[in-house]
Amino acid sequence: MQPSDFRINIPSESIAQTPLKDRSSSRLMHLEHDSINDLTFSDLPQMLRKNDLLILNNTKVLPARLLGKKESGGKVEIFFERLLTDLSFLAQLKFSGKIHLGTRIVINEEVFLKIEARENQFFTISTETSVMKMLNSNGLTPLPPYIKRIPNKDDRRRYQTVFAKREGAVAAPTAGLHFTPDVLNEIRNKGVEIGELTLHVGAGTFAPLRAEQIKSRKLHQEYFEIDQTLCDQIKIARSNGGRVIAVGTTVVRALESLMQENGIEPMSGLTDIFIVPGFDFQLVDAMVTNFHLPESSLIMLVSAFAGKERILKSYQHAVDNGYRFYSYGDSMFLEKTLDQ
Repeated sequence: MQPSDFRINIPSESIAQTPLKDRSSSRLMHLEHDSINDLTFSDLPQMLRKNDLLILNNTKVLPARLLGKKESGGKVEIFFERLLTDLSFLAQLKFSGKIHLGTRIVINEEVFLKIEARENQFFTISTETSVMKMLNSNGLTPLPPYIKRIPNKDDRRRYQTVFAKREGAVAAPTAGLHFTPDVLNEIRNKGVEIGELTLHVGAGTFAPLRAEQIKSRKLHQEYFEIDQTLCDQIKIARSNGGRVIAVGTTVVRALESLMQENGIEPMSGLTDIFIVPGFDFQLVDAMVTNFHLPESSLIMLVSAFAGKERILKSYQHAVDNGYRFYSYGDSMFLEKTLDQ
């Protein structure tokens, strides 16, 4: 199985560059067996049932993009990946020329960073002040590379879910961007339980798949945390005949990692799970998701869940019918099928 098996042409004009004014006015494609239903996101509550459990990712996006320069003058762009200590973090860099261990990067006249180590595409960076304080004071919203514009003040709010709580992500769990307080209240009023977990999305989510990842079936590591409250909610939903519905691929990865490592018991740690067709889903019954980059690990995940041919057919339908793609784009509701 190769990324090229999941290739589809997405025209540049289909890639959403800005969010819609109303989060819940985005379109929602319901892929049900071999039928495709074109809806709007505000229709989602009607597709949920009493005793279902809807699980959100409450991670909060950091202003994780930093612009600086080497002391020699060359520009450096820094993409925060993961906190290591209060004074150090893991990052990806874009730079001109060469860069060496020990290089100091100037963010401004008061903020200096130092390159301490490198492993593959990730660098260990040290700071002279709190990493989180430094990011919040100097960082930009880390919009994905396919959004071809400079981040603005509105992105700080809109590239964030309304239920974001725990800082640590460098990309939004985009399926959650469509929810509003009104939609969540309507879901609760139907007798649907809402649970939360945390998975801090890393910059690796946008990186092309590497040959060693395909071979090892392991992705970049991301931190996740599932507490006792959510475990209890899952057990109750299952005992009452409700479905476990994941909001986004991040929730799917966290839940299925839990089942592989721990069963339905509290857990925190790093996951490098790589879900591809043939994967045996043990916990997730349905999912809300956005449209993903062709040839990516995420399109492989949704293909594993709903069937590769169904997904490729639905993506072509989306292109032909003017759906908006990727982070600020439209959404899908997928139900697990027996012949996936």
